[in-house]
Amino acid sequence: MGALAVAIFLHLAFTPGAEGQTRIDLDQAVQLALAHNHALQADRTLILQNQAQEVTANLRPNPNINFNSQYVPLLDPQDFSLDTLNTTQEFDLGLDYLFERGHKRQRRLQAARDQTAITRAQFEDAQRTLTFNVAQQFISVLLAESALRFAQQDLKDFKQTVGLAETQYKSGYISEGDYLKIKLQLLQFQTDVSSAQLARVQALIALRQSLGYDAVPADYDVVGTLTYVPVKEQLDDLEAEALKDRPDLRASELGITAARSQILLAKANGKQDVTAGFTYTHASAENSTGISVSIPWALFDRNQGEIARANYALTQAQQARMAASDQALSDVADAYNSLRSNAEVVDLYSSGYLKQAQDSRDISEYAYKRGAASLLDFLDAERSYRAVQLAYRQALSSYMTSLEQLKEAVGTRTLP
Repeated sequence: MGALAVAIFLHLAFTPGAEGQTRIDLDQAVQLALAHNHALQADRTLILQNQAQEVTANLRPNPNINFNSQYVPLLDPQDFSLDTLNTTQEFDLGLDYLFERGHKRQRRLQAARDQTAITRAQFEDAQRTLTFNVAQQFISVLLAESALRFAQQDLKDFKQTVGLAETQYKSGYISEGDYLKIKLQLLQFQTDVSSAQLARVQALIALRQSLGYDAVPADYDVVGTLTYVPVKEQLDDLEAEALKDRPDLRASELGITAARSQILLAKANGKQDVTAGFTYTHASAENSTGISVSIPWALFDRNQGEIARANYALTQAQQARMAASDQALSDVADAYNSLRSNAEVVDLYSSGYLKQAQDSRDISEYAYKRGAASLLDFLDAERSYRAVQLAYRQALSSYMTSLEQLKEAVGTRTLP
């Protein structure tokens, strides 16, 4: 499916929001970025450039046509005649052609094709990196929206507390000092809402930049929630999958193939080419033809330096392949352990701390409203509840980001 077809499909697949607002999920965001991201499109042209170099590599040498004439009566124009042309003037017409030896053209073409294959694998690796960046930014938007919804709901709930405190103050149930403390605390909730709104806008802008500004309208939004999806795959299986699927590893393997092609090309370039020519000569009313063959004497230059360099480049490519393999295994191990660590943090919140923070806040609020708890105790429980809720959302975000990082490290959007 071409980029245009993908763009049309994604446009039709958008989830309409309020008043026709464009809303996209994570999969749509990734596909939009792959179709519209300008940096990626710039990288895509490298493949086309290499394919054009394949055409150049496959070209044969041009024939060389030469002509010379002597005794042309330029200073005596009156002598120009067919008789003078036939009996006095001498001219030569020749055709030379270079015959490449050692299969140079075939070696050049193969080397160019191998380079194209490397570029294509590198482009796929750029897609892998972009996909992770988009997923990471998408999760940042989800975190910002979740924090905003929580801040708005918390502000709404605390406004009710402020209203109750105002009633208690007017009835003389609480002092003016306690009422002002509660009312001043409202500023923190309002500030949280403003900060969350700004974070959401900034996250959407950053995501739109990765998607491409022409991919979505300015008022677009995302669809999704912060969720915990357990991963049960073992590290060994993920490492094996990475060694099989990662495009940067394929690029390093293709680099070895390309290095071998360069060795063959260097050896072919060490072969001396033959130049053959055919000459037609007219002199003194006589016509004659001649054939010439020339080949350089490879006494000193046999392309030894380039052949040696190409062999060292092969060793470099082999070492780079092993380094890329080590990097892949390291990436998978880091992402896997990060995922496990973040999963443990999420489990800690889910196993009791969320409920405990909620219960502590509810109990303190109930006790405060009935005079069984101090204002400071209630405000402290409220702050602890907010901190736990926001930390839980951050833990979910970190877990989802670690999961996307693991997918990037393995080299696939679908884990085995």
